[in-house]
Amino acid sequence: MYGWICAGAFLVSFAAGAASRFLIRPSWAREYDVRMTDEVGTVEKDLSYGPESAEKFDLYLPADPGRQGYGLVVYIHAGGFTSGDKSDDAGRLAWLCSQGYVAAGINYTLRTDQNGASVLSQSIEIKSAIPEVVKAAEAAGYPIRNMAIGGGSAGGTLAMLYAFRDAKVAPVPLRFLFEAVGPSSFERKDWHSYGLDKDTPESRAAAAGLFGIMLGQKIDPSILDTPEYHDVIKPISGYMWVTPDSVPTVIAYGTHEKVCPFDSSRHLVQALKENHVPYEYFELPHYGHGLQNDSRIYRMYMDAVKEGLAKYLDDGDGKDADAE
Repeated sequence: MYGWICAGAFLVSFAAGAASRFLIRPSWAREYDVRMTDEVGTVEKDLSYGPESAEKFDLYLPADPGRQGYGLVVYIHAGGFTSGDKSDDAGRLAWLCSQGYVAAGINYTLRTDQNGASVLSQSIEIKSAIPEVVKAAEAAGYPIRNMAIGGGSAGGTLAMLYAFRDAKVAPVPLRFLFEAVGPSSFERKDWHSYGLDKDTPESRAAAAGLFGIMLGQKIDPSILDTPEYHDVIKPISGYMWVTPDSVPTVIAYGTHEKVCPFDSSRHLVQALKENHVPYEYFELPHYGHGLQNDSRIYRMYMDAVKEGLAKYLDDGDGKDADAE
C-alpha cells in the first residue's frame, strides 16, 4: 500500500510541477511564445496517428510553402504523464513555425488507474506518431528533410527516449534533441526526495511500485539495485540508450529539483560525456521544476535551443545545415 501512496504522490506532484512551469513565465519568454497568425502560418489540428482517442497531433505549417525541404520540430507536452495536452504548447509551436520549421505537438494516452498507460506505452505511441506527422506534412506540400525533438518534464522524458532509443527508425534523420527537467533514470537511491533511498522493506516496496507504474509492469522489490533491475527498467531509462552516435543534445535541470530529483539527471550528463556526444548542459542553482528562479540561465538554455535548431536542421533549401 505504501508503494501505491508514494506513486500517487509522485504523479500528483509531477503534474503540479509541470503546470507551474507554464504558469510562472518571465517576460523574455514571450520571444519564444508567439500567437499563430496568417503571417506565421496555418495549423491543422487533431490529425490522427492511431485508433485511440488520444492519438492525435497538431501540425504547424510555416507561411512559406514551396521550399525544397523543411526541418521538422516535434515538441511533446508536459503533465506528469497523467495530464496535459498539445494545446498547452500552442505558443511554443507557433514560435517554431515562425522560425520556418514545420512543428508538431503530439498527444498520447495519459495514465489513469483504469487504463494502465505507462511511460513505456506513451513512448511507443510517440514512436508510431512520427511517421504519420512526416506523411501529413508532405501531403500538405512540406517535404521534411530532417527533424529535431524536444519537450519539458514528462515530454522531456518521452523526447529523449525517442532520440536515444528510437532514432534509428525515424522516417527522416533526427539531428537534435532538447529537453528540460525530464526524468532520465529510475535508480532508487537517486529518488531520495520521496524517501526511496532508504533501505527498508517499505521504501523498497514504494520504489518498486512507483517504477513499476512508470514501466507498466510489476517489479519485484528484491531485484532493485541489481543488474537484472537495470535490464528491466532500461526501456524507459533515457540515459541507458546514449551511444557515441546519439544526436547533439541541449538539456536543463535545476539543483533544487524535488519532483524529478536532481540526482537522477547526473546519469544523463555522465552518459553524454562518456560517449562524447556534443551537448550543452544548463544547471540552474536556484531552480526546481518551475520557471520561477534562474531566469537568466533558463534564457541561455532557450537561446541554445534556438541556435541548435538553426545549426542542425535543414536550412530551408534542401541542404543540411550541419553539412556545410
